[in-house]
Amino acid sequence: MPAYLTGLVGSGIGPSLSPALHEREADRHGLRLLYRTLDIDVLGAGPESVGEIVRAAHALGFDGLNITHPCKQLVIEHLDELSAEAAALGAVNTVVFRDGRAIGHNTDVTGFAQSFSRGLPGAATGHVVQLGAGGAGAAVAHALLALGTDRLTVADRDPARAAALAEALNARFGGGRATTGPMAELPAALADADGLVHATPTGMAAHPGLPLPAALVHPELWIAEVVYRPLETELLQLAGELGCRTLDGGGMAVFQAADAFRLFTGREPHAERMLEDLADLVATPGL
Repeated sequence: MPAYLTGLVGSGIGPSLSPALHEREADRHGLRLLYRTLDIDVLGAGPESVGEIVRAAHALGFDGLNITHPCKQLVIEHLDELSAEAAALGAVNTVVFRDGRAIGHNTDVTGFAQSFSRGLPGAATGHVVQLGAGGAGAAVAHALLALGTDRLTVADRDPARAAALAEALNARFGGGRATTGPMAELPAALADADGLVHATPTGMAAHPGLPLPAALVHPELWIAEVVYRPLETELLQLAGELGCRTLDGGGMAVFQAADAFRLFTGREPHAERMLEDLADLVATPGL
């Protein structure tokens, strides 16, 4: 029976459902797959230690790793090769160890695209505002423009990071498709927007709260979230109360996991079954 050793590197990842999603899918394929969490907080290490963790995992015989906040961009300099998608995004969420090399991929972009198309069919995308320009934000932004968003406004607490992402997006998709501005201009941007995508850690179990003032959310917006633990963040709860169309982060979590599973094992994942797994896991107390 084929066996695989995989894991997740990031901060505050104790509540992650990735281990269960990957291990349940492996069981359906008759594979032995062990998926471990390598939490830099538990290890007492900073984000800059991601290179050491990747090298150690490689030496210990791991077949691959998923990478999450805040290491998706920092890990790149420690890899031997990048897929075309990861290179274009400047962010990696999946590392595969093969033939002595560490190869970086990004399944967040395909994961979000599949989730958005499935969960918000027909949503207007003339002007979309995105909060967050980090690793997940880069993937979501590329997915939105690839799906046909006319204009994307990227806002981030680090203006330089938002500007760098907008520049990369315009280079890939055409000038003027992506813009950015200070957080102070967020009210005006949202007043004119069709939808809001939230791509920061705020709302996660380890980072509770709203990522923006509640007064800026209005019923004409659709709201998409990348956080999936909890599945209903404070932002989605507020949006639901206002009557907004919403998309939780569960679909992205599942579809990116399915794509990563394919990279780790070479097997075709059962994405619909994995969506059922997520619903079951979220509803299970204590997980």
